[in-house]
Amino acid sequence: MAHQIAVVTGTSSGVGAATARALVGRGWTVVGASRRAAAIDAPLYTHVTIDLADLDALPDAFEAAVAPILASRRWDRMALVNNAARADLLMPIERLSPSDVLAMLALNTVAPMWLMGFVVRHAPRDTVLRIVNVSTGAAVTAFPGLAAYGASKAALRMAGQVFAAELDSPARQAPGPADIAILSYQPGTVDTPMQTTARSLDPAAFPWSQPFHDFHARGLLVDPSVPAAEIVAFVESDSAPRLTERRLGAS
Repeated sequence: MAHQIAVVTGTSSGVGAATARALVGRGWTVVGASRRAAAIDAPLYTHVTIDLADLDALPDAFEAAVAPILASRRWDRMALVNNAARADLLMPIERLSPSDVLAMLALNTVAPMWLMGFVVRHAPRDTVLRIVNVSTGAAVTAFPGLAAYGASKAALRMAGQVFAAELDSPARQAPGPADIAILSYQPGTVDTPMQTTARSLDPAAFPWSQPFHDFHARGLLVDPSVPAAEIVAFVESDSAPRLTERRLGAS
């Protein structure tokens, strides 16, 4: 049996579910985390039911449920796929509620930042560790109506860059694996609930929905299994650069 383990968030649907299934199919032990149960029935899959936006509960829950699994054997390779995210709040910036934006940042930015530190703290030095932060084009390009979502993902993108710089810094003293690589990954126009929601909104509330209608009408939406395959390829890679940014299909 391969000694490989991955922690994947947002495994109840979409890219997270497809990634977890693909990894299990390739012999990985997978710990999935999401609010809803995952439709994955396999001996190699363990599910942790948790609201990742509950930042008070997150550390204790992962230390209690996930840390013992990471410590249960010697893993040759470990991976973290930060996939769980909210993609709503599609509206002009002046209509955003501070509390709603804060809740989005908790899930899209704060939780994955903490999880990067969590896996590094629990990974032996001789383990290969791969971290994937699922990003979006809205993290690097300004799309009207996506201020909250784009800002939350842009912040996670920068957090990954800073973490890579810390890992390469000669002043770093914290223990951790020597072979850590981070991927900021844009999965493209995936057929997800965000796309459906954007197409269904009243133009008076979200006047920038036309591109989402065009994606659907032109058959440009990709199945979650397509980005999942690229994520799996990265977490199984050797000699990866410390930090990589890549879009779906890009070499």
